[in-house]
Amino acid sequence: MTSSSAWHCWRCRKPAWPLSAPCACRLPRCMRHACATDVCFLPTRSLRPMSDQLARVSPAPTATRPRLRLALLLLALGLVPLPFLLPNPWMSRDQAQVPADNRPTVRTALATRGDMPIILQGLGVVTPFSTVTVRPRIGGELQSVSFREGQMVRQGDDLAQIDPRPYEAIVGAIEGDLMRDQALLQQAQVDLARYRPLAERDDISKQKYDAQQSLVRQYQGTLVADRARLAGAQLNLAYCHITAPIGGRVGLRLVDPGNDVKADDPTGLVVIAALQPISVIFPLLEDDLPKVMRRLAAGADLPVDIYDRAGRTLIESGTLFSVDNQVDVATGTARLRARVANAANVLFPNQFVTARLRVDTLHDAVVVPEAAIQEGTDGNYVWLIGPHGRATVRRVSTGPAAGGRIAVLDGLKPGARVVTDGADRLREGARVVLSDTAGAS
Repeated sequence: MTSSSAWHCWRCRKPAWPLSAPCACRLPRCMRHACATDVCFLPTRSLRPMSDQLARVSPAPTATRPRLRLALLLLALGLVPLPFLLPNPWMSRDQAQVPADNRPTVRTALATRGDMPIILQGLGVVTPFSTVTVRPRIGGELQSVSFREGQMVRQGDDLAQIDPRPYEAIVGAIEGDLMRDQALLQQAQVDLARYRPLAERDDISKQKYDAQQSLVRQYQGTLVADRARLAGAQLNLAYCHITAPIGGRVGLRLVDPGNDVKADDPTGLVVIAALQPISVIFPLLEDDLPKVMRRLAAGADLPVDIYDRAGRTLIESGTLFSVDNQVDVATGTARLRARVANAANVLFPNQFVTARLRVDTLHDAVVVPEAAIQEGTDGNYVWLIGPHGRATVRRVSTGPAAGGRIAVLDGLKPGARVVTDGADRLREGARVVLSDTAGAS
């Protein structure tokens, strides 16, 4: 066989023939020392000289050959899977040489002593004290609109104008009737004054004198009616000029200029909501009502903090304004109203917020992070880390919680180190490793 078509042993680099005869290294079945296939041999059918091919394959160290034979034998017999014989490509040499530490890593905090506010929380809705839909009181063509959408207006500011000309004509006609009736009354009064001495001397009949008195009273009644009609016409004329009934923020325009509007149109022209001050209505469980009512009976002003719907960002602060007079039987809650100044106009009507009512304050209490409290079948407990780095379980009795902290009423003293992260990997008496942030309270 020529050198161009010869096979070479992977281990000894000497010519060999696949599955037909032993290799020149005189090892029986040399081709089986790797995987018993032709891949274990280097074919020399290449344009490169044999020396270049042999240079790219370095010989295995002599010291590792017996270990390699044993591994290949176990692999061929199927006693050891291949992944156990291969090194982990993702493990560095230092990691492979250092044994793993089985101690769990935990994050801890110190129990401290401080004041803990007693807070009652509920998801509320921002509700204006006043919301007015501005509707025209008379019919006519809407000539102009004097407000911008979203504008803040004051009470009495101009909003819109309805065509006043028909109502001006009505006022003029009624004024003319009033002047005519006034003249008739004056004439009737003069005639009555003339008839009085004649009636006293019996120069005219008493019937004629009484008729003249009735005519005077008739004209007086006509004048009263004319003045009333004139006042109504002038009021309708004033209704042509629409002003803001309350102060607040103007909503989107509901009718455009040029349209004919009608009196008491249910759609209205625009909606005005009073924003300063504004209220927040939120529910409270019926079991918590006695605490609130006792504080209100003592004359206390209970502060209310308004957060966003997620309860993370403080928006405004106010005070409790009123409590509803009944409990909803469907939910077992009562509605409370908080009054908020809303000076920056950051609260909008119908906005969902979280209201936190501060009922009282628990002074000089043992406080730990809420993450340290674990729940079990026998109640709440915490994991304590002793001075020698061992974990132990301690039963505790908890109190009010606020701002990620919770008060411990019994079972814990100030200065105790409790586990806040990694408690699921602990067991009684286990040694632990404190993380870099351990000890942060």
